[in-house]
Amino acid sequence: MKPFTLGIFQYIGPNGTVGSAWQHPSDTSADFLKISHWTELAQKFEAAKLDFLFLADSYGFPALNGELIDASVREGRGIPHGDPMTIISAMAAVTTEIGFILTTSTTVEAPAANARRFATLDHFTDGRIGWNIVTGSSGATAAALMGKELISHDLRYDMADEYVDVSLALWEGSWRDDALVLDKAAGVYADPEKVRLVHYEGDYFRTDGMLNVPPSPQRTPLLVQAGASGRGRRFAGRNAEAVFLAGGDPAVVAKNVAGIRQAAVDEGREPDSIKLLVGALFITAPTRDEAKAKYDEMLAMSTNEGAAAIYAGNTGIDLLALDPDRPLEQTNTEMGQSNLERYLAKDGTPAPLVRDILENFRTTGINGSVFVGSPDEVADQAEAFIAATGGDGFLIQPHLTPGTYDDFIDLILPVLRDRGLAKADYSGDTLRQRMFGAGPQLPDNHHGRRFRF
Repeated sequence: MKPFTLGIFQYIGPNGTVGSAWQHPSDTSADFLKISHWTELAQKFEAAKLDFLFLADSYGFPALNGELIDASVREGRGIPHGDPMTIISAMAAVTTEIGFILTTSTTVEAPAANARRFATLDHFTDGRIGWNIVTGSSGATAAALMGKELISHDLRYDMADEYVDVSLALWEGSWRDDALVLDKAAGVYADPEKVRLVHYEGDYFRTDGMLNVPPSPQRTPLLVQAGASGRGRRFAGRNAEAVFLAGGDPAVVAKNVAGIRQAAVDEGREPDSIKLLVGALFITAPTRDEAKAKYDEMLAMSTNEGAAAIYAGNTGIDLLALDPDRPLEQTNTEMGQSNLERYLAKDGTPAPLVRDILENFRTTGINGSVFVGSPDEVADQAEAFIAATGGDGFLIQPHLTPGTYDDFIDLILPVLRDRGLAKADYSGDTLRQRMFGAGPQLPDNHHGRRFRF
């Protein structure tokens, strides 16, 4: 088994993914609006040789029927959230190797504005930036905030395909690699023959102009996506270089992994051209009993109301308003389809009851897998999960900040390294090179290469 790809998942906000951890005496997540909070975490993760820090984001927030959900405000669950783009440069300034994956939506602003920021950040990070492409998270409230109508789920992906193409046309097509001359004696900054305007017109987006930023180390940031709905898998097969999947039942995760790999093949790519990373929370201590005590303490800070608020914000479904002794009757949503499909009947297995869904979401959070035990036990669980699913690694979910990360770094990583399941150092200069071991720019079989000048 190859070494795992290991990234850290964070919001610019308080709490982890299960419960309201900010209230714990040792938790520092309520300091999320202090620059030092993030620079210190980035340095910690780089010292541990973790691959990247992933920053989730949404303009939306938990609400139902046009009203805020009280539990979300009271417990700090989904409210508040800061803008992650503003902290990247500060973290890049105090690190040299760890990657940064940043979330932005394809439904909020023009592709050219987004592309320009990512190109600039790829320069400022020396090629360590990735783009987590979302079509909408907490979509209804985000759309209302922007004064727009909620776009249907599959149409958002159709639009996102074009949004990515416009971005690729700008990143790949505005400048040749050798356009910069920087000849002071001759007074030539760039060769005009090697810089051009880009013209793209689709059904939803168009652009006529250029990316007014010279080619960055990666040109195109590492392209990342989250979502395992049928339309989401097709989008991943066409565009993504890494996909984040919710955890949970290994058999379900394995099907999602296989579906995305097949989607890549359908697009003329190799099945391993996409890294599949599973969201998981690691709770450990020197002994099983100590780890179980930490797990029980975490669940004591997780309420049904807080869990239901996050679920409602993601899917638009209020679990607390449904009959707890019946399964979900709703089978489709224009919001977070993956977290609805997670709890539907499949392959002859009956659908869980609403009360079971709520309890599962309360205890495992939005990303679905929690490994608990001594370091060796947790390493066993993680290794078995990857063997059963065919995934490439984990997106490590937060609980206590920084305690849960310290436990992972100090206790679990040494065991994984002893087994050859975690890298001991960085290799390559850019995020793409560290993830795949090849060149810094898009591979030849990615459709984005057709836009290359």
